[in-house]
Amino acid sequence: MKQQVLVLYLATSALDSDVVGWSRYDGTGATRPTTGDSDEPPYGTGLDALQDGWRLFQAAQLIPPYPGHEYDTSFLKHEFLFEKLID
Repeated sequence: MKQQVLVLYLATSALDSDVVGWSRYDGTGATRPTTGDSDEPPYGTGLDALQDGWRLFQAAQLIPPYPGHEYDTSFLKHEFLFEKLID
């Protein structure tokens, strides 16, 4: 078995929120996705990925912003990691 990994960054911590960033990795070697190889995300939401057979194995820890920093910009914090196992 080989693993495919899908990293989705969502607009909020809810799995049914919009995808705002993504990365794909294919351990089967069948494809070689790279950053910026598509203008459209592979799925519209994290829930769409689940419905297509991807297994969720990690979600970002929810950490509230420090007082006074509610509107600072930084990294994409709503990261969800999915996998598919391929024979």
